Amino acid sequence: MAEPYNFSTRLIKDTVKVDEETGAANVPLYLSSTFHQRNFDQYGKYDYSRSGNPTREALEDAIASLEGGVRGFAFASGMAAISTAFLLLSSGDHAVVPKNVYGGTFRILTQVLNRLGISHTFVDTTDLNAVRRAILPNTKVIYVETPSNPTLRVTDIRAVSKIARENECLTFVDNTFMTPVFQRPLEMGADLVLHSATKFISGHSDVVAGLAVAGNEAIADRLYFLQNALGSILGVQDSWLLLRGLKTLEVRMRKSVQSAQKIAEFLSKQKEVAAVYYPGLQGHPGSDLQARQAGSGGAVLSFDLKDEERARTFVNNVTLPVFAVSLGAVESILSYPPKMSHAELSEKERREAGISSGLLRLSVGIEDAGDLIRDFEAGLDAVRRLKDQPVRSGE
Repeated sequence: MAEPYNFSTRLIKDTVKVDEETGAANVPLYLSSTFHQRNFDQYGKYDYSRSGNPTREALEDAIASLEGGVRGFAFASGMAAISTAFLLLSSGDHAVVPKNVYGGTFRILTQVLNRLGISHTFVDTTDLNAVRRAILPNTKVIYVETPSNPTLRVTDIRAVSKIARENECLTFVDNTFMTPVFQRPLEMGADLVLHSATKFISGHSDVVAGLAVAGNEAIADRLYFLQNALGSILGVQDSWLLLRGLKTLEVRMRKSVQSAQKIAEFLSKQKEVAAVYYPGLQGHPGSDLQARQAGSGGAVLSFDLKDEERARTFVNNVTLPVFAVSLGAVESILSYPPKMSHAELSEKERREAGISSGLLRLSVGIEDAGDLIRDFEAGLDAVRRLKDQPVRSGE
């Protein structure tokens, strides 16, 4: 029996589907909402594109294979995937969720699902005892985001999945930051993997999309029912673009990770930086765990410049990164979580999640690391000059 292909080979094999009739190397764009049925009694595999489309299916099959799951699902956004996953729960059910979860997930939990009778408890999921204490008789899901956004806390996927099984719960893992290149939660016991595919899987800031991969057929059947019933599917053209993005995912990720490590090490030595959050750094509290369950520290890091004025000054004095929401693109992206990804949280909630007023998140692109570091030196020089500025009259 032949040896299984390595991951980099599978990225290409799973995304290149040679058309038997024409020999085309790329999956065709099936821009059809409906499909002809050959007779009155026997319908074909496809009937209506909300229920299934050959282009979207090629993407769904590819992500299922890469994550090691039984079936993949492509949604109109990352939040569409996450929201649909939470709708596997029913009124009266309860979920355990990280206290520093992404702002969009926080919003759906606190402003939508709570109205449907689905409750939650926010905990530090890096503390396994806290996870155990949060489980109630009606708990159905433990939700994990690792590394977390934006403070890069690392949760033990194997341990949490074991706790979930012992309590007859499911484990959902947001794998957006690591992608299947570096972390495959289903292999560590998780039941469902979620992605904002807008980020690294797309990689080019040109698609809004979400992906989910089920670890067993029972969850796959339930998720497909919801996807079809709610209609929150990914369009055909965006599905094709994600297939294109998958082809270069590993080479993009590895380049970005190498630069992220260098930039994190640089920032950790600067006195203007109060803290650097990056699990690839030895001083990070989750670095050992990250090394065991993932293949790198990832391409995202955060750093604290102590207050908003310093963060604002830094952003205004760098030229290479885009200052924007989102992450995971070929261009480096700086963002300010208190007013961007986590604006939904109150100041108290942000403080409890470790999100200070001086925190900046950096998604490292594929630019030259040396150029990025020189650019950041200019930003830090401007921060240093702040203390030398005279106080204006009346202040």
